[in-house]
Amino acid sequence: MNQEQIIHHGDELYRALRQREPLAPLTRRVEDISIDDAYHISLHLLDRRLADGERVIGKKIGLTSKAVQSMLKVNQPDFGFLTDAMVYSQGQEVPISQQLIQPRAEGEIAFILKRDLMGPGVTAADVLAATECVLPCFEVVDSRIEHWQINIQDTIADNASCGVFVLGDTAVSPRKLDLATCGMVVEKNGAIISTGAGAAALGSPVNCVAWLANTLGQRGIGLKAGEVILSGALVPLEPVQAGDHMTVSVGGIGSASVRFS
Repeated sequence: MNQEQIIHHGDELYRALRQREPLAPLTRRVEDISIDDAYHISLHLLDRRLADGERVIGKKIGLTSKAVQSMLKVNQPDFGFLTDAMVYSQGQEVPISQQLIQPRAEGEIAFILKRDLMGPGVTAADVLAATECVLPCFEVVDSRIEHWQINIQDTIADNASCGVFVLGDTAVSPRKLDLATCGMVVEKNGAIISTGAGAAALGSPVNCVAWLANTLGQRGIGLKAGEVILSGALVPLEPVQAGDHMTVSVGGIGSASVRFS
């Protein structure tokens, strides 16, 4: 794919984001689009958002659990970028009906870094040493591709289907936890809808962050001190709409709740 095509598809995803009008899948319209092409499109989409005044405050890894991979019919993780326009705090109402197209919420563990991580060669021990704290969070994913009819190239180009995210207000040191065995319970409108454990995401959320650091490092991109890193879903995606209320509880860490409007 040449630069003109990358710009074209990045621009159309940007318009879909701003106008909340989904597109037909790129993989149905673009012959032989590669994963590398998709990441170049994603970076152009990010450039458009930065030109609007947004700033990068972190990164996310997606498609880490077998449950989510199976749901979306993909077979490997991906990554995207988080900006300050995406973040909400505990107690804030999230206006998904005004901002997103076809949102789905997933419970995750967020890492806040206290030092840079630059791959390749980053280990799980390096991740623990570089992490200030972990928090429970919701990522509310969204797709600018109609009906979530995505292959992995579609979601990568679309900034890993990033929508918004909500950080809880309890933070603990990851060195005091076994993140592989910590349990997660997600409730929606007062009913438990899913449970999971840290091992669901590449064996541990710590492994996910190491994967992200090493994969980004191959592209000359680092994880920065102070950034938020979303380590991947531990439970299946859940469609949400205005009026829904959700809570995620993570053993040893705490809980986060969100109300959608």
